[in-house]
Amino acid sequence: MPRSAVAVLLLFASARPALGQTPYRVTWWDAGSVGTAGVLAVLPMALKLPHGLPSCALPCDPASVPGIDRAALHNASATAATGSTVLLGGVVGAAAFASLHGLDAAQARGNAAVLLNSLAWTQATTAWLKVIVHRSRPVLYTADAVAAASQRENRQSFPSGHASLAFAAATSYLVMAQREQLPHRARNAALMYAGAASVAALRVAGGKHFPTDVIGGAVLGSAIGWLVARIHATVP
Repeated sequence: MPRSAVAVLLLFASARPALGQTPYRVTWWDAGSVGTAGVLAVLPMALKLPHGLPSCALPCDPASVPGIDRAALHNASATAATGSTVLLGGVVGAAAFASLHGLDAAQARGNAAVLLNSLAWTQATTAWLKVIVHRSRPVLYTADAVAAASQRENRQSFPSGHASLAFAAATSYLVMAQREQLPHRARNAALMYAGAASVAALRVAGGKHFPTDVIGGAVLGSAIGWLVARIHATVP
């Protein structure tokens, strides 16, 4: 477990769970699950996937882009792209803090395990979908396409990893908070989803993704975040 996570767990070790909660429990399955997802997530990068050239002649034809996505062809804000990464860190950090704050050590460990599994499997699934779909990023539809084509990430537009992780964090928190009746759960969840939506919007404004990429990422992250938090083992 990362040092930062250990520090948070120790910080709140003296707190007590509220009545009516159904805490999660940590098992050896969690270590294997997170480790497996981590390996799967980095495998495409290690194998340098996808191989070959973009799926269209360069520059790609803007007329082939669905109407909902065409606005992204004119976006290229470096500030927005950087801001999306910073905000993603904020959403994930907020989900972690709100999921652990004020809980005893055992309950905090259980929630941390749920969040780590959610993020790890979201990242792994996103990484492989990017390779399988092999969609060109907006930059490959511009005059900079030839220079940008050498970067594999520009052939991995769908789904948006930033959007998928942000929505996975927000959804995992929401399910955990509802199950365990955590305080301020409605307010916290609303803020996290607003942050996740902003991450998605900034990815489009930064020219990194099409709107359908971030919509796909939001659906994927929400689904995995919900599923992991629903099926994870709880204290009998």
